[in-house]
Amino acid sequence: MISDDLDLRQLTKDLKARLGPGEPVGYLRGKALMRDLLLDMRDKQFSALEAEELVDTLVDRGFVRFLGDPTERSVADAPWEISPHT
Repeated sequence: MISDDLDLRQLTKDLKARLGPGEPVGYLRGKALMRDLLLDMRDKQFSALEAEELVDTLVDRGFVRFLGDPTERSVADAPWEISPHT
């Protein structure tokens, strides 16, 4: 379960700082990369499932956004926008 006192804005800034230029790319690869980074950043504070849910929460709240359409193969390799300013 994700703690209510977790600062999603700061977490997004930290995530963005850890990503390389142009990362992440691709819907599934991008979600997996962000999940894995969250696990590493928080020194396994979360389980893999919780980290996955946290990525979904960041998407739902507009902190990260996939710029393509995961259902269309031609744009499934689009980049993600990571904006801690939401």
